[in-house]
Amino acid sequence: MKTELKAAITQLSAERNLPKEIVLSALESALASAYKKSMSVLEQDVAVKVDPESGEINFYVQKAIVESVANPDREVSIKEARKLRATAQLGDVINIECAPQNIGRIAVQAAKQVVLQRLREAEHRIVYEEFTDREGKVVSGIIQFTEPKRIYVKLNRIEAILPANEQVSSERYYRGQRLKFYLVEMSQRDKEPQVIVSRSHPNLIRGLFELEIPEVHNGIVELKALAREAGHRTKVAVATMQENVDPVGSCLGPRGIRLQSIINELNGEKIDVIQWHPDPAVFIANALSPAQVASIKTHEERNTATVVVPDKQLSLAIGKEGQNARLAAKLTGWRIDIKSISAIEAEKPVTQEPEKAAKAAVRKVVAREPVEEAPAEEIGVAEPVDIPGIPEAPPEKPKEKHIRFAEDILAGALKAKAPDKAKSEAKGKKKGKVLKYKKQDEHLMDDESE
Repeated sequence: MKTELKAAITQLSAERNLPKEIVLSALESALASAYKKSMSVLEQDVAVKVDPESGEINFYVQKAIVESVANPDREVSIKEARKLRATAQLGDVINIECAPQNIGRIAVQAAKQVVLQRLREAEHRIVYEEFTDREGKVVSGIIQFTEPKRIYVKLNRIEAILPANEQVSSERYYRGQRLKFYLVEMSQRDKEPQVIVSRSHPNLIRGLFELEIPEVHNGIVELKALAREAGHRTKVAVATMQENVDPVGSCLGPRGIRLQSIINELNGEKIDVIQWHPDPAVFIANALSPAQVASIKTHEERNTATVVVPDKQLSLAIGKEGQNARLAAKLTGWRIDIKSISAIEAEKPVTQEPEKAAKAAVRKVVAREPVEEAPAEEIGVAEPVDIPGIPEAPPEKPKEKHIRFAEDILAGALKAKAPDKAKSEAKGKKKGKVLKYKKQDEHLMDDESE
């Protein structure tokens, strides 16, 4: 009995990963429940003490010491109590030893269920205390099975839930897949802990940076800002207080191996690591990388920034479906308006037209005002000066109209009526041929008549 009881307690402790004291306490509770059912004394307060070294099991009924007994199952008189213990006083609780008799099969089965239930509750309680400290951190788990609206993940000794809204649309999950998750929430429901994990939370990137990059874990490099569109792209702004440390290079690692391991964990999601800067203009220019920026104008009152980029860099600055500009705005916290150089130049004439109109109006007003002539004394002219007159140019003679003579008119008319020499020759040749044929025909006719 001694060896079997000790071996059973050790085995349960190893299987459930629980301390032996918890297993022993669950066994004592189960034996007390079996005693109550077998002896039909459900009202009594029964306690069991198990000694795993010797294998002895002792049953006790706990009763309160009173002057007059009203409930015999829970109370005992002081006179009877002093027979068992001489130092008994009113209000104390005394353990009265009792011996079970013929515990039946039903009581044993109930004791077994109580043991399993107590062990399960103790296991959940320990797991809850363990994972409560890990809330908001990255944990590793294996997918157990999938459902249309949720996925169940095994985290060491507990089962977590990955809801549909915390999944990444571009990822495909299958049974047995090992992934890293962000522990969003830990709650206790129906005596069982419920864990909610996520694959789309932005802090998953922060946790992976802390795991893969020692400088981030030690606090040498700080993640100032982070913007993520899960499954597509992420922008991370990093900075450091040490002059001899390159924050971007530390995150990339030699040949980009550190950042590549994070990208592989996220199934190929693109990550841009940029340098954080206290100047908003410089920070916005860095956030729009890999696009090059020509100039930036910020409006702190409206928290907006107008960014001018070369024409060839406009599509790169905006990104696919505006993704690059949207992530840059989330990262910096500024509203960004991106324009090309050609668009800015096209807007300049429109803005300068009112200025030109105002200047023209001023010129008209000045021209209308009479100019006062200064006297000769003020000008400093002592005597009038004779200025020789400029000789006037002779008036231009009117152009003579061309008069057509009668001979010219007749010559032109005759020329128009004269036939073309080439045409007349062609006609003459045709007439000659016709006459010739006619003469031949007449000669033939004369021969026939003869």
